[in-house]
Formats: sequence, structure tokens, C-alpha cells
Amino acid sequence: MARDGGRPVPRDDADRRPAKTSISGEIQDFLKKTRTLATPVEGRGRLIFALDATMSRQPTWDTACRLQAQMFEEAGKVGGLEVQLLYYRGFNECRASRWVSDTAALRDLMTGIQVRGGHTQIGKVLSHARRENGKRKVGVLVFVGDAIEEPIDTLAAKAGELGLLGVRAFVFQEGREPTVERGFREIARLTGGAYSRFDTNAAGQLAELLRAAAIYAAGGVKALEKQGGREGQLLLEQMRNR
Repeated sequence: MARDGGRPVPRDDADRRPAKTSISGEIQDFLKKTRTLATPVEGRGRLIFALDATMSRQPTWDTACRLQAQMFEEAGKVGGLEVQLLYYRGFNECRASRWVSDTAALRDLMTGIQVRGGHTQIGKVLSHARRENGKRKVGVLVFVGDAIEEPIDTLAAKAGELGLLGVRAFVFQEGREPTVERGFREIARLTGGAYSRFDTNAAGQLAELLRAAAIYAAGGVKALEKQGGREGQLLLEQMRNR
């Protein structure tokens, strides 16, 4: 990864080929849907973390970055995880970092990203995940965004391809736009993944969800048993009760 003034700079362009009770219900639904996830294959797990960095996310960007950074920090404690950061913003800008196991470097990169105006590029995110999986197995795609400006049928087709390849999408929505929710839920469903809201009013719970997702990607069920915390234990309980 190149550096610009001491800050990591992403290398690749990925386009080359708040009601309390409601939030609690979304978290329970998220955990219930993830109970069918299989344990990752032996070896270092791989997780793509994709972010919408367009201007609409400015009000919650700093808080979101702090929560997202916690996910990388917790995954680093488990070990056995490679993470690639992917984000889009501006005019046709969609970039991915190299795969790294140095979670501090990714944290620094993530907090250094500035939002810019532009349209969503979720199709590029899904296509990128498919290409990376073709090189080496990707277990989890985590995506955080607040809008969809692309045809849902096109995104559904790409999501279906990921589902057939066994790449699960964990989709987090900022905001409560119904059309966006329907699209995000469909992407999660077609990949066999899960959907939840990303609401800074429930920051503690969502931090735990991100933490559990990272620990699972890094070490599977055994890691969750040891270090998954409350949300991880709930996930394990539901997996055992299938």
C-alpha cells in the first residue's frame, strides 16, 4: 500500500472489470439470520469491508468510523484475519486497499477518508467481491451505506452470484429510508447473509455486532465461544438450536 504523507493510500480501483425497540428488533433479526453461516475453512479468513463515502453520510461519518475501527481492532486480537477496505465516493471513484492483516493500518486509512458527493456504486462493490473470491475464498462482505441509486434488479443479479459462491453479505443501513431497506434486505437475502440498521443511537449494540462479525470471520465458532461477548453468545445459542 502506498503512503501519502504517512497515511496509507488505497492501491486498486475496484471498477476494473431510530426508535429503540425497532433497533433491538433489527439486531435480533440480524443474529437470527446469521445462525446458518458455516465455519470458515481452515487458514486465514478474509473479510471485505465496504463503505459508502458519499456526502449524504457526513453527519454520522465520524461516529461510524469509530465503530468500524473497533471491528478491526477486535479482529486483530483474534488473529487469522485478512481485511480489505473498499469505498466509493465522488465521480466514479471506487477504490480498494490491498489485503492486510495489519488492522491498525486499515483503521488509520478509514479515519482518514473524507466524504465527497456522488452516486452509489454498490454494483461495483458486489462485482469486486466476486472477483476477489475468484482469486481466493472470501468469507464475508460487510457493507455500510444509506442509499441505493442503481436498479435493484441489476444489484440482485450480482448478489445472487455471490450467494452461489458462498460469499455472505452483512448489510448495515444508516437511516430509515424504506426503499433502501428493501434493496439492502434483498442483497442480504440473496447472498444468504443478514441485514441490520446502523444507527448511532444504538452504537454500543452495533459495535458488538461488528465485533462478533469480525471475530467469526477470523476464527469461526471456536473464536466466538471464547471472545464473542454477549452478542456472540446469542449468535452461538441460535446456531446450536437450528
